[in-house]
Order: sequence, then structure tokens, then C-alpha cells
Amino acid sequence: MGALLLLFLAVAGALLAGAAPVSAHAALTGSDPAQGAVVDKAPAQVSLTFSEKVALSDGSVRVLDPSGKRVDTGKASNLSGATYGVKLHSGLPDGTFTVSYQVVSADSHPVAGAFTFSIGAPSTTSVSLSDQTAGGGVVGGLYGFGRYVSYAGFILMVGGGAFVLACWQRGAAVRAVQRLVVSGWVALTSATLALLLLRGSYTGSGKVGDIFDLTLLGQVLQTKAGAALVSRLLLLAAAALFIAVLFGAYVKRDTENADADGEGADGEGADGETEKRGPDADLAAEKKDLTFGLAIGGTVVAAGLAASWAMAEHASTGIQAGLAMPVDVLHLLAVALWLGGLTTLLVALYRAPSIEAAAVRRFSRVAFASVVALTVTGLYQSWRQVGSWSALTDTTYGQLLLVKVGLVAVLVGVAWISRRWTAQIPETPEAVDTAATAATAEAADATDTTDSAETADAEEKQRAEVAAGASPVAGASSMAAASPGSDTPDAAGTPAAPDKGPEDAEDSPRAAQLARQRAAVATARQKRIRDADPLRSGLRRSVLAEAGVAVVLLAVTTALTSTEPGRTEEAAKAATASASQRSGPLSLTIPFDTGGQDGKGSARLTLDPARVGGNEMHVFVTRPNGKAFDVPEVKVAFTLDAKDIGPLPVVPDRIATGHWTASGVQIPMAGDWKITVTVRTSDIDQATVNKNAKIG
Repeated sequence: MGALLLLFLAVAGALLAGAAPVSAHAALTGSDPAQGAVVDKAPAQVSLTFSEKVALSDGSVRVLDPSGKRVDTGKASNLSGATYGVKLHSGLPDGTFTVSYQVVSADSHPVAGAFTFSIGAPSTTSVSLSDQTAGGGVVGGLYGFGRYVSYAGFILMVGGGAFVLACWQRGAAVRAVQRLVVSGWVALTSATLALLLLRGSYTGSGKVGDIFDLTLLGQVLQTKAGAALVSRLLLLAAAALFIAVLFGAYVKRDTENADADGEGADGEGADGETEKRGPDADLAAEKKDLTFGLAIGGTVVAAGLAASWAMAEHASTGIQAGLAMPVDVLHLLAVALWLGGLTTLLVALYRAPSIEAAAVRRFSRVAFASVVALTVTGLYQSWRQVGSWSALTDTTYGQLLLVKVGLVAVLVGVAWISRRWTAQIPETPEAVDTAATAATAEAADATDTTDSAETADAEEKQRAEVAAGASPVAGASSMAAASPGSDTPDAAGTPAAPDKGPEDAEDSPRAAQLARQRAAVATARQKRIRDADPLRSGLRRSVLAEAGVAVVLLAVTTALTSTEPGRTEEAAKAATASASQRSGPLSLTIPFDTGGQDGKGSARLTLDPARVGGNEMHVFVTRPNGKAFDVPEVKVAFTLDAKDIGPLPVVPDRIATGHWTASGVQIPMAGDWKITVTVRTSDIDQATVNKNAKIG
């Protein structure tokens, strides 16, 4: 298990160390003034539009003048939808200004960036744009590792507990299984506390020194992510109680049942059997009730822990969030049942004296159901987060998703091999032990001869010392110490009382040493018999291979949760491309035909700067041969059908042959506007044509 743990941590560290900084899940799709724009006069405010809603704090948006001095009022506000703005001081000088922003997207990931615009004309600036990505650096690496450990702890704790209750109740008394489940709880608890401390610096400055800033911690507690982490800690307190009962009272009930069964077997006569049957039934009923209570309580706690992720990450934003969150909870629970149960089975195969074939078969059925649930919920999540084939192949999220699907396919293939080994295991463990013992009898006996000889020498030496002067009581006491739990009768048939003489002080260490030797011999023989079983060895190898693939799969899954979904990335790219296409004057050429003599031509409309607010419009009317067309009237109207705005009429002025213009054309909001142009070529001939264009 030590080697497996080192492999687990090595793969995790390598993958996380080589991973890029956390990708933002919201993108800046537009701004006013636009990036690199040169405006004639200082704007009253700077607005930023993101691909989704974001969370703001004091200093989320800062505007710096060429000397690096802040010129904003300090408090950003939500203007409309996903557009946010910060007001500027009046009387700003000409030059290049820098806009720096750092916000938190709706799925709890930090978004940061900067751009410049100029008033009057560009100038030199003392402000340097930081190259560090939000969520990167040392703090980002620690935060990513903490997320990985928290997922691993959840899987081990939930999967291990479920394996014991649903598949192998006797495993609650196995020390290695207890350590595995408790280690999962410790890992999840410590990682959650670390994430809570790291959160403020992770979404803010990224400085290591800010990790223990109590002011930042207070701000984190007021956010959605902070509330999710605190909820997880409260649920972990309930999980600690569940673990204490599972490995305490539950094991005690199991031991009492076993003792009662033994006493019932020693009973004589019908009356004795009747007397023992009543307590046996009561103990069995108590254990059944306790199992049912643990199952219900454990399910509630596990679902709550899974919801602490679903309510604060990908599932909580985007389309169909109300359906996506419970689906995400089911997905996480299925992962825990499969991979956590697989790890517990691996521990049992390597560390437990034996595990019943029935328990392995029960887990095989649980694993199959978990894979089915993973497939259904995974398909829905993939459609929701990716949305298109191009996003599946052209985005980082889609490529990681393909890697995850490939790993799951490999894992299912190895699991199929494990099922074949499971099918060959006899129904009763005695059959396995008998076959293994028969197959290795000669080797085991040869080895045991040496161990027995050493033990016999120790016993002979002890008997010689007793014959030389030790009392019979001391000898009996020594033999009792060598065989703990046995009652050694004296010649009269009564148990010998322990002798507290000086001889006992000398014999006790030798007796304890002899007991340890006997225990070591028994353990070694049991291990040889266990390892000699070919079916068990084959199952161990296949389960170990499954666990190795699961480690890598968990790392890829953690990376997926920290990567911008393909659907969001494509939408942000499209919005950014659209914004870049709209930067600068908008130009449209619309042909027309009034139907009369000399009624054909085209109208070329330009709108500068084609953004929300005031714009300058020009209309150039030309004949089919490209010469200016002197028409008596031109009218323009703007309509935004999506918002039921318009038509907003504009009557331009004629300034030259075929050239009409209007200044101060107001566009109230960004969108896909329908631009309608009416051209009259005579007293009775006119035509109205239109064309759509994105403005703002």
C-alpha cells in the first residue's frame, strides 16, 4: 500500500505541476471604450461586458492614467446583464489609459486581464500589463493540489464506507480498511480547510502572504464558494460521527453476534437452544437496524458533500442549472462508489487475511450500476458543457474530455478482466483456502519446519528454566502469557492463579517474546497461503491495474473542473470575433431598385464607431456604373427586433451629390440591428431595402 500511495501522489504531482494555470470560465467580450480605441473626449465611465455574470469586489475594475494613478471612483457596478462599469473622475488629460480587471466568474473561478484606450492621442505609459494569469503561480498550484486531494479524500471515504456496508460488513473490523476510510476523511477535511484559507489569495492578489489574511477570509465566507466550503466542513463533522459508529458500535455488534453464535453452538439440549435463540435474534435485529440507519445517514451525508461541489462549480451556471446540479451529485456519488470501492477491495486483497467471494461479487454488481450511472450522467454533462463537435475537438475542455473518455474505456476493459477472475472464485472461502493449502503444502511445511524449530527451542529453554527452579504456577503463568486468551487449568482442574513472585517478572518478557514468535509464524503461514491462491493473485493484479488507471483518471477529472467549458469558450470566441469585426466604422452596401426609369443603384451606409451611444452616419448613393446618384430623398431607420426597439428614424442631410450624412445617431444598446434605407428617385418612385448588422 505504501508503494501504491507513492504512485498516487507522484502521478498527481506530475500532472498538476505540468498543468497550465486555471482557465477562466468567463471571458471579456467587449468594452466601452474598446481595447486600443482613441476617443476625442474623456468618457464618463468605462464599461466591460463578459460572457456570463461575474462577482465584483472593491477594486475589481481599476483605471490608471499614463503615470499609473487611479482615475476611477473605486466602486464598479452592474449596468445590465453581464455588463459592468466604473465611473471616472472629470478633467482627465489626454494620453493612454490602462483598464485592469479581476473578477470571479459564476462558477467560482477568477478572471483577470487588462487593456488600454487613449484620449486625444496615444502616449507613453508607466503602467505595465501583468502577464500573470488569474489563479496561477504558487497559490494557484496549491489550490489545484488541494482540489485534487479533496476529490481523492471524498472518493476514499464515501466509497470505502459504502463498500463495507453494502458488500463486506465483516470488513468493518479490518484495521487496514479502517485506516483507508479515516485517511479519506482526514484528507478531505484538511484539503477543505486549506482551500478556505487559499481562496482569498487565489481569487485576488495571488500572494502567499495573503493566505492567512483574516480580512480576505471574511470576504470569502460571504461568497458562494466560501459558503460551499463551510457547508462541506459541517457535513464532515457528521461524517466523523458516521465513521465512529461504523468502526465502533457496528463492529461491537458484529463481535457480539459472533460470541452469541459461539455460545449457542456450545449449548446442550432443547432448552439451551431456546434460551440462546432469543438473544441471537435480538442482536441480529439490532445490527440490521444499525445497518439501515448507517445506510440512510451515510447516503444523506455523502449526497450533501457532493452537493457542495455541484452548487459552486460548473453545474451551478449555464443552461439547465436546476437539472445539472442533481445530475452532478449523482455523477460524483457514482465515481465514489466505483473508484472508492475499488481502492477498498485492493486494500482487502493485499492486507486482509481473506475476503469472501460473495463480497467481491456484490461489489462487481455495485460497480456495474455505478458505471451505468456514470455513462448516463456523463453524456448529459458532456452535451451541456461542450454543445458541438467543433468544441469537442478544438477546445481544451473538449480535448481533456476525450482523454477522460479514453481512460474510462480502458478502466472498463480492465474491470471486465476483474469480473472474469471474480467469476472463477469459488462460492465459499474454505474452498479457496483448501485449494491453496494443498497446492503449497510442501513449500509451506518446509518453511514452517524452520519456524517451528526456532519456536520449539524457545519453549525447551523455557521449560528447562522452569525445571531448574521456577514454580509450577510461574510455568503455567508463562504458558498462559504465551497463549493469550486461553485458560490453563491446574492439576485440580481449576485455572491457575497468576504468581506475582520474582520469577514471573523474569519469565514474562520471555513469554511475550515467545507469543510474538508464534504470532509471526502464524501470520507468515497465512500470507503464504493467501499469496499462493492463483485466483486471488490474478484478481489482485487486475484490481491494481484498475487503481492505477483510476489515479490518472481522477487527475484528468480535476483538470476538467478547472478548465473553461467548450460551450463557453466557443461562445466567448464568437463574441470576441464579432466585437473585433465591429471595431471601427461599420460599412454596408445595399442595392435598390425603385422600378422607374433610371431607378437602379446602391446605397453604401457607414456608421462610426458603430458602438452603443452617439455615432456618425454617412450614406453614399451611386448608380450601377459607380458614379454619384443625385436623388431627392434618403431616409434611414434602425430596429432591434430582439428587444422590440424601433424603428428609430434618422433623416440625414444632403451635403453633396449622392452624399448624405447625420451626426449624433444614438444606438441605445448592442445587438443585431436591422438597418432600413429608403431611397426616392422621383416624385413617385422610391424603394425601401434593409440589411442586418451587429452594432455595439
